[in-house]
Amino acid sequence: MQAVVWFRRDLRIQDNKALYHAFQDLSEEDELVLLFQVNPEQFLEDSSNHEAFFASVAHFKKTIDKKAHLHIQYGEPLDLFKRLKETMPEWGRIYFNEDTSGYGAERDEQAKKFFKENDIDYYRFQDHYLHGAKEIKNQQGNAYKVFTPYYNQWKERAKETPVNVRFKADAVYSKMLFQEDEKKFEKLIGKLKKQTKVGEEAAKRQLKKFVTDFVSNYENARDIPSLDQTSHLSRYLRTGELGIRTVWQALQEEKPSQSRKTFEKELCWREFYNMIYTNSPRQKKEPIQEQFRFIKWKNNKELFEKWQTGKTGFPIVDAAMRQLNETGWMHNRLRMITASFLTKDLLIDWRWGEKYFQQKLIDYDPASNIGGWQWAASTGTDAVPYFRIFNPTTQSQKFDSKGAFIREFIPELKNVPDKLIHQPEKMTKEEQEQYGVILDKDYPSPLVNHKERRKKALSLYESSKEYAREVEQYEERD
Repeated sequence: MQAVVWFRRDLRIQDNKALYHAFQDLSEEDELVLLFQVNPEQFLEDSSNHEAFFASVAHFKKTIDKKAHLHIQYGEPLDLFKRLKETMPEWGRIYFNEDTSGYGAERDEQAKKFFKENDIDYYRFQDHYLHGAKEIKNQQGNAYKVFTPYYNQWKERAKETPVNVRFKADAVYSKMLFQEDEKKFEKLIGKLKKQTKVGEEAAKRQLKKFVTDFVSNYENARDIPSLDQTSHLSRYLRTGELGIRTVWQALQEEKPSQSRKTFEKELCWREFYNMIYTNSPRQKKEPIQEQFRFIKWKNNKELFEKWQTGKTGFPIVDAAMRQLNETGWMHNRLRMITASFLTKDLLIDWRWGEKYFQQKLIDYDPASNIGGWQWAASTGTDAVPYFRIFNPTTQSQKFDSKGAFIREFIPELKNVPDKLIHQPEKMTKEEQEQYGVILDKDYPSPLVNHKERRKKALSLYESSKEYAREVEQYEERD
C-alpha cells in the first residue's frame, strides 16, 4: 500500500508531525510518497512573496531529492488527487499538517471529502502553532476576543516538544510519477530571482543567531529599526522551514529574562491572531467589528501610489515603504506605522494595504497578522481602540531618534541634521540649499496634515458606528 505525506507550508524534515507519524506508521510492505502540489490559481504576479515561497519550495525539493524524491503535481488540488489515485490505485493513507483558516481551511475540507469518498484514511495534525486555534477558550467555551485573558491562559499551558524524524529513504517511493508536472515546476523555478537564506538549515542558523545574540536585549531593541534586532523568524515560520516547537525549545534553554518573556508574548500574539482568523474566516475581506462596515474611505489612487513608492513626505513612512520594496521585508514597528498612516492619515481602505503587503512581504501570513491590517484600521478585535492613531512624526522621533534608518533608505536626506530629519518640511530655503535637498524636487512635502486627518478619521469611524446602530435598530423593528 502507498501512503502520502502532503506538504504545504511545512517545508522541513525535522519537527514535522505529519512526516514523523507517516514514518512511524509504515509497515515493511508500505511505500511513502512525498508530495507537493503547485496551484497556479494562487500565484501572485510580480510578487516578492511568490518569489520567496517558491524559492523555499525549490530548496526543500533539492534537499529531499538528495535522499529520495519529492513529487510535484501542478494544478488544482482535487484534480491532482484524482490523478494520483488513478496512478496509484493502492494509495490508502495520507498525512498532512492542517490549516484552519483562509484558503487552506477550505482546501482541506474539500480534500477530506475526497479522501472519505475514495476510502483513503487521512491523518491531520496541528503543527503550525504551539496551541491550536480552538484549543484555548474562555469560561463560556467561546473564543477570546481580547488578548490579555487569552495570553494569561496560553502562558500556563504546557507546550509540546519537537518531534525527531528518522528519515527512512529506502521506504520513500522515488520513481518520478509526474514528469510533465515536474518540468512545469522547473520552468517556474527557472524564472525566480536568486534567493539566499532559504531552507531548514538557514532557518536554524537564524534561530541560533537570534537566541544567542539578540534575545537577551529584545525588550530594549525590538522597536528600533536601525538596530535590526528582531528575530527574522517570521519568513521561516510562514513557510514551515522552522517548526514552532523548535523555536519554543530554544527559548526555554536560555536564561529567563524580561526580554525572553516579551518575545514569548509575541509568539502568543501570533497564535491569538490565528485563533481570530479561524473564527472570522472573512477577515481579509470584511471588518471583524461590524460597527466599522460603513466607513467611507477616501481611496485616493494618487495618494495610495505615493504611499506605495515611499513619497509621502513623512520620512519614517517613506523609509519603511522603500525598505519593503527593496528587500521584501519591513521592521515590525514600521509595519504598524505605515499601516496606520495609510488608513488613518490617507483614509484609504485597509484592504488596499493588505493586498500590497501580501504582494511584497516575503513573510506575509494573514493567519498570524503579519501586516496587521485589521489591527491598523481598528476594524478587527477590540484589542486596539479605533481612536489610537499613530503620529508618524513622534513615532519617528521616538524609534529612530538620530535618523539612522531614515538615512539608510532615503539617501536624499542623508545630510539633513537630526533636528530636522523627522520633519524636513521645516527647513528654510537656505537650509535646503545647505543640506542639498530641495523640497518638492528632491523630497516631497507632507501629503497631509496629520492633526487634521486624525480628526477626520475619528469622524469617519464615529459616523460608521452611528450608522451601524441605526441599521441594527431598523433590523430589530423589521
